[in-house]
Amino acid sequence: MSGLPSFIAVAIGGEPREPKLFERALTHGSHGRDTYERLEFLGDRVLGLVVASWLYERFPTEPEGKMSRRYNVLVARETCADVGRALDLPRHIKLGKQARDDHANLSDNVVGDVVEAILGAIYLDGGIERAQDFVRSHWAPFLDGQTRAPMHPKSALQELGAEKKFGVPAYELLSRFGPHHAPRFRVKVSLGRHGEAEAEGDSKQEAETAAAAALLDQLQ
Repeated sequence: MSGLPSFIAVAIGGEPREPKLFERALTHGSHGRDTYERLEFLGDRVLGLVVASWLYERFPTEPEGKMSRRYNVLVARETCADVGRALDLPRHIKLGKQARDDHANLSDNVVGDVVEAILGAIYLDGGIERAQDFVRSHWAPFLDGQTRAPMHPKSALQELGAEKKFGVPAYELLSRFGPHHAPRFRVKVSLGRHGEAEAEGDSKQEAETAAAAALLDQLQ
């Protein structure tokens, strides 16, 4: 398994049956055609199933709404990227020269995608139980830290606007910039005359979330 991160052997309980799956999971589109994108598509669905099942088991009396809030945080791109950095994934991602010069391997989008691709490879190589073990091991700190079901900043801002009769938050994409393989987005959110905030992110959704969090800080 030369060239692959050592945690992969631990995650699947030994040498992989198909090492090429994991090599593909670490390959960005700038490096060649055999990329992580299809594995990322699969891993995203595996992650969703494993996390939903885990929450159903862990919180047997919690209503669907609260479980959904926990779920949304655990499967978020930012959480996946944090898992990837804890595993030291960025230095193993295969990039083309320009993407490497632009430090694409440090962006939440790329690191999060690779984590999901690794999960897809684990599922194909070792089955759902191995995938479940991987998720429960590496996502445990994020779930254990949830003393109560967290609310997504956009949902919290919308609730605050309704409670205080400020109206509905309005989001505006101000700009998209940076290289094609690692774009950045700047977004503004406003609650009428009651306040506004701007933020950036690796995706429009991430920028909206950061802007909502910033405006919440101003209003609370």
